[in-house]
Amino acid sequence: MARRLRFNGTGSGEGSCPAVHEDLDSGEVIVHGRRLTDPEDLAQLQHIDEDEIPIVMPRNTLIDFGPKERDPEPRVLSPEQFARLFQNFQHSAWHLEMRGRYAVDETTGTYAQFIRGEVPVWDLETPWSRTIRAKTDDGAYVGRVRIVDSPPTAGQLYLLAHAEKNAALGEDVRNMWRTDAERVNLPDEDFWIFDSHIVALCLFDDEDNLTGAELITEPVRVNQYNRLRDVARHHAVPYARFKAAIATDG
Repeated sequence: MARRLRFNGTGSGEGSCPAVHEDLDSGEVIVHGRRLTDPEDLAQLQHIDEDEIPIVMPRNTLIDFGPKERDPEPRVLSPEQFARLFQNFQHSAWHLEMRGRYAVDETTGTYAQFIRGEVPVWDLETPWSRTIRAKTDDGAYVGRVRIVDSPPTAGQLYLLAHAEKNAALGEDVRNMWRTDAERVNLPDEDFWIFDSHIVALCLFDDEDNLTGAELITEPVRVNQYNRLRDVARHHAVPYARFKAAIATDG
């Protein structure tokens, strides 16, 4: 079925391209203008797929005729779409881990080893490991702050051990007691920040399985999450020191 398109306008003054149209049903925006063809220009574009065509659009045309309201519903990524964010980020990826349990951890052989009291044998050649290692080797920052209950859950103790693998991949891993997180007003949310301008708010079901992630790109909201990242990193403790303190207290 053909789209129901509304012509929003053109900045040319003569009724020709470039122009902006809007899909009345989906809310998607369709623009057309001069195609970008210069190889040196094309080489600078990021996140462009083979089936996408870059065009040149005057700034005022977008400002004047683009929709002014945001989508009323949150944009939710599937787990597969969420996973692609780790392949596409360039400079930094940071995670606030607020949960007491992640179901996916309990499906691993290393979790079974840990529960049996054995020292887990970490595989540094999994697809995830190769992706993160390639990023950190290239100079990107990957970090996380893990919130820990008192007493820690089995899942949190496993992740404290797992931090050795994270560190081997070049990650900066820190920990923080939940009471301290509450004291500095960190939200009870689990989220990733990519390149300081994309936030993925992780969504879980009642069984602690990741079901997807809400994509947040609105600058004001992203800046709020960036501030929370700075607060968490400031107050958190490097995992090795945190782990030693738990062992001493025990």
